[in-house]
Parts: sequence; structure tokens; C-alpha cells
Amino acid sequence: MSDTATVTTPPEGDAPARRRPALSPSRASDFKQCPLLYRFRAVDRLPEVPTRAQLRGTLVHAVLERLFALPASERVAPRAKELLAPTWSELSAESPEWTELFADGEPGEADKWLASAEKLLDAYFELEDPRRLEPEACELHVEIELGSGVLLRGYIDRVDVAPTGEIRVVDYKTGAAPREIGEAKALFQMKFYALVLWRLRGVVPRQLKLMYLTDGQSLAYTPDEAELVRFERTLEAIWQAILKAGKTGDFRPNKGKLCSWCDHQAHCPEFGGTPPEYPGWPEPDPGEETALDRAD
Repeated sequence: MSDTATVTTPPEGDAPARRRPALSPSRASDFKQCPLLYRFRAVDRLPEVPTRAQLRGTLVHAVLERLFALPASERVAPRAKELLAPTWSELSAESPEWTELFADGEPGEADKWLASAEKLLDAYFELEDPRRLEPEACELHVEIELGSGVLLRGYIDRVDVAPTGEIRVVDYKTGAAPREIGEAKALFQMKFYALVLWRLRGVVPRQLKLMYLTDGQSLAYTPDEAELVRFERTLEAIWQAILKAGKTGDFRPNKGKLCSWCDHQAHCPEFGGTPPEYPGWPEPDPGEETALDRAD
């Protein structure tokens, strides 16, 4: 089986790039949870209102990325906290609608929200000392076509490579350490990244590390080659199911516990709603993750 890393080159002129549909960890997880949710997010691109917790997660991810761009001696907690306000200014300038979540709040509510992000950074520094680390990459965009033709795409929070060549994949989670459902979802994401790096570099990552900043816990997992081969087959099966649904628009709802947090109940038949008219496949490209996806 041959795997090919792909590079996307933007076209000349003002026409938007039309990219091949790809599978990301967030969208694969959506389809596993509920095929109709996948359609709403990946194909219909229905708008979703982010929560303050999601925005805080996006902010903390961005601050940690900027922290590792500093000289090692400057990677201390006070410096990280200094980055919060300017980083939020940049993010909110790019997405002005995010500030609307604070428009109707009490005076000083945005300041309290920023202070809650400081607590997450404090928890991060209790878990590791970034002055002792030199990551190979932060917010690494990866993309590869498997031998079966499935195109995988995603962003990795951090990749550490030891002098001996061993690879560690690190993912920051700004929520608390999850229960069984959440842990399985998080490990699915990490195995996705491990598979992509293995196929790109020929080395199975030595460790997959999840850092939960709300309660200061970490979870480490060691994959093996046989496990990643099985996982690759799982992704291929998910993609074939997506393509089958994409031909007809038959993305069926799967009612469950997580429906309570879904923004799309008004369009879901399980809640008396009607989905919008199916726009067809494969436009638009469902493989791109947003910053909010990566902050989950």
C-alpha cells in the first residue's frame, strides 16, 4: 500500500480553491455519532453559535502556540498570561461575531472570562515546563492520501520528537478529563493523528498525550502498528459509508445522549424538524476543521 503526502497550492486569481473532499477527525467523529450531524456540519454548513467555553479553548490553544514561538527562557506563566488579551484581540478581529457572546452580559463579564482562561494556563504549567521542551511543530497541518484513496486531513496541536527519533503527539483539552464516551472520542482523534504521522513518516508515534487543563490531568496512550492498521480500515469504512450517503443525501439521524448539545434540532426529524434541501456532493469540501473544532 503506497501513501502519498499531498500539498495544496492556491489557484491564481480570486476564484476559491475547490479541494477534494477529505476526512478529518472531527468530521469522522460526527459521522460516527450521527450521520445527519455530519451532513449539517460538513455539507450544509449550517451555522452554529459557539459557546464561551469553546472560545476560551480556542484562545488557550492560540496562546500556547504563541508561547512555544518564544525563546525557551520566556516560556513562563506570567508571560503566557500577558499573551491572552492581545491574542483575543486578534482572534475576535478575525471573527467579530464571537464578541457578540458578551454583548448582553454584565459589565466586566469579558474580564472574568479572560481570568478563567488564566486558570487553564496555570493548570498547563503544573503539568509540564515548556522551557524544557522544543517541539518540532505546533498547530501542524497534515494531509495524506491513503493507498485506498481516502484523503485524511487535520491539525495536530503539538508534535515532539526526541533525539532518538521517537514521536509524541500532544493535544490540549480545555475541558475536564472525560468519562467513557468523551475518552473514546478523544482517543479516536489521537489515533487519527498517529495514523497520519505513521503513514507520512514511517514511524509509529511512541506516545499520544492528552492534557486536560480544567482539572490538571493528563492521559497517555501508546499505539502499536497492528492497532493503527485496524484503525485505518475503520476510517476507510467510515469514508465509504459517507460516500454512499453522499450519493443520495440519505444521512440518517441517530438520536442519543449528545443530542441535548446539538444546535440543529430545529432541522432534525427526531425533533420534528425538516432538513434543508440536499445541496449535493461533493461541494463544499467537508474536510477542513475550524479552530473551534480543534478546541473541543
